[in-house]
Amino acid sequence: MPRILLLLAIAGVIYILFLRARGMPPHKRRGEYIKLALGVAVVVVVMLTLTGRMHWIGAAITGLLVALRQALPLLIRYFPMLASLRGQAAPGGGQTSTVESAILRMQLDHDSGALNGEVLQGRFEGWRLADMDRAQLEELLAYCAREDNDSVQLLESYLRQRFPGETDFGGQQSGPGPAPGDMTRAEALAVLGLGDDATKEDIVAAHRSLMQKLHPDRGGNDYLASKINQAKDFLLG
Repeated sequence: MPRILLLLAIAGVIYILFLRARGMPPHKRRGEYIKLALGVAVVVVVMLTLTGRMHWIGAAITGLLVALRQALPLLIRYFPMLASLRGQAAPGGGQTSTVESAILRMQLDHDSGALNGEVLQGRFEGWRLADMDRAQLEELLAYCAREDNDSVQLLESYLRQRFPGETDFGGQQSGPGPAPGDMTRAEALAVLGLGDDATKEDIVAAHRSLMQKLHPDRGGNDYLASKINQAKDFLLG
C-alpha cells in the first residue's frame, strides 16, 4: 500500500509539472519537456536500483548523463570555443534596434527591416509574437489598448508587417507618438542599435539607414520612425 501511494504521489507531481510546461511560451516548452523527461528518467532509475532491478553502475551512468545535460549551459559560458560554435549555429546575428514599452519589447533587424517582439507582461508574458496566432494577437492588442498606448502602436507596427495590406486589427485606435524627452540615453542607443562608444557620425549613419526603411513616405511606420527621430535628437542634444 505505501508503495502504491508513493507511485500515485510521483505520478501527480509529474502531471502537475507537465501542465506547467504546457502552459509556458512555445519557445520554452521544449526545454521544460526535456527537463521533465530527465526527471522522470532519474526517478525510474532510482526506483529500479532500490528494488534491485538495476545495477548501481547503470544508475551512476544515468546520473552522470543528467548532470552533463544540466551543466551544458555553464560549460558553454566558460569555454569560448563552445560558445563560438553555438553562435555559428544560431541564425541572424546582424545589427538590431530595440524599442521597449510597458508591455512589449520589439527588435528591428537593420538588414531586413523585419520586426520581432516579446510580451513582457499580461496573460502572454514571455511569449514571442511570432508564436502567436491572429486571435491571440488581437487579444493582446485589446489588452495593450487598456493598459498602454505605446504598446498599442508597437504591436500595430508588427501586425501591419505580419499581415500586409490589412488595417483592421480589432478596431483599436493609436494615439499620439512618443512624448519628447521621454527617453534615456540607454534607450536611445538601443533604438538606433548602437553601443555606448557611438560617435556623432555613427548616430547620424544609423538614423539615416533606419529611416530609409521606416520613413512613412516610403511605406514605413510612423511610430517607429518617430522613436528613431527622438533617439537621434536626444543623443545629438
